[in-house]
Amino acid sequence: MNTWKAAQLDRFKPLVFLLGLYPLGRWVWLGVNNGLSANPVEFLTRSSGIWALVLLLVTLALSPLRRLLAQPALVRWRRMLGLFTFFYAALHTLAWAWWDRSGSWSSMWQDIVQRPLIAIGVVALLILLLLTLTSTHGWQRRLGRGWSRLHRTVYLAAGLSVLHFYLIRTGKNDVLEVYVYGAVLLVLSLLRRWPAQNTDRH
Repeated sequence: MNTWKAAQLDRFKPLVFLLGLYPLGRWVWLGVNNGLSANPVEFLTRSSGIWALVLLLVTLALSPLRRLLAQPALVRWRRMLGLFTFFYAALHTLAWAWWDRSGSWSSMWQDIVQRPLIAIGVVALLILLLLTLTSTHGWQRRLGRGWSRLHRTVYLAAGLSVLHFYLIRTGKNDVLEVYVYGAVLLVLSLLRRWPAQNTDRH
């Protein structure tokens, strides 16, 4: 297989960007056409959280994929997908803060303290925020080797996200989907440790 060049993959960045906007566009379309279900708030909160987790797993999949396919240039899509991951995670959090907690800081804090699933979700978001803020080449140069160690915490954020989702679904006795995401994360974590030559780890 020929090795893809960076310039070749860059041509597809606009398409990747549009795909990243698909969930948002779908919500707008459903909203305009009264298709957000009987409970729009619950639908948007749930959907934004699921899309954040899906995009996070897709982002993590790029590292093992580039090694398995011997296509190191795939890494060029990682930052964009990571930014979309944070975008939907932030929307998920804002939906909780604004609609569920009415924008009240005291109510939010009380919810964080009293409900472990909320606290876990907030910690995952803070990790993603830190990784987003330090995702630029400038921060990579400033932090040196520490940058890679810092960004490996994305696996912690992913694990916390799956746990957050599990705690939500376990109360509804509907955890099959969570197990699927957890299994995908486990496979990606194992693939990351698979011996590789001439490629770096995430």
